[in-house]
Amino acid sequence: MNGPARNQQQEAVAREVVVRGPATGFAQEILAGPHRLSADEPASAGGTDTGPTPYDLLLAALGACTSMTVALYARRKGWPLEKVAVHLRHSKIHAADCAECETREGMIDRIERDLEFTGPLSGEQRSKLVEIAEKCPVHRTLTSEINIDTRMY
Repeated sequence: MNGPARNQQQEAVAREVVVRGPATGFAQEILAGPHRLSADEPASAGGTDTGPTPYDLLLAALGACTSMTVALYARRKGWPLEKVAVHLRHSKIHAADCAECETREGMIDRIERDLEFTGPLSGEQRSKLVEIAEKCPVHRTLTSEINIDTRMY
């Protein structure tokens, strides 16, 4: 891949996200390239509720990636998918209550993801789109080994 497409891909991969905020509270400013977002905790947790929580943002990343991946696949196949909605919830559950989990003790994170497809799709197409949702890059990141290299400036 050469030219503008390669430069755009490199730019997307190399973009730095900066999160900053005062040490006096939870409210944070998030800078992602030219985009500005915020994060906070609800008032019930000591925040000022000026933005989504960090877990809300994590779910939003998974939901956005899922929707984009499924829609792209359907477009490439020429399928009549009109809209995608991804409904997500995060909770902590006891490992012993999770039959499909490797961890047997303590608490684990659970993300529930419900997919809603609008359009005259066949049952087979809907099933394939669910399968494709499992392959979105953020899903793969969250279910793989992650190495976070923390340094101090």
